[in-house]
Amino acid sequence: MVGQRATPKEEQKMATAKAAVKQMTKSQLAAHLAAKFEMTKKAANEILDELATVAVTQTKKAGAFTLPGIGKLVKAQRKARKGRNPATGAEIKIPAKTVVKFRVAKACKESIVPPKKK
Repeated sequence: MVGQRATPKEEQKMATAKAAVKQMTKSQLAAHLAAKFEMTKKAANEILDELATVAVTQTKKAGAFTLPGIGKLVKAQRKARKGRNPATGAEIKIPAKTVVKFRVAKACKESIVPPKKK
């Protein structure tokens, strides 16, 4: 079946299989931290909330927030540019704006997706 496309039914099965592996929710993360560090779930939730608050505050104030070993939140400016309306094809002007980007740390990225060997 190399080089052949999957049928819609096969694609749906593959998507269902991928969906079976779910992301960890905030409450699951709090429960994990509570068990790991022998604290209450309430205390673990407060730590997660405070971490999020500090990350937002620091990114607003300093323009960046580093979470060691994981990555960095960075405030960036996008320039104004010209775009195209996909429905009509008409050219439109997209204004400049401030956005937040997350840059994954190299060590984190390489542990999740190992670099290709040359």
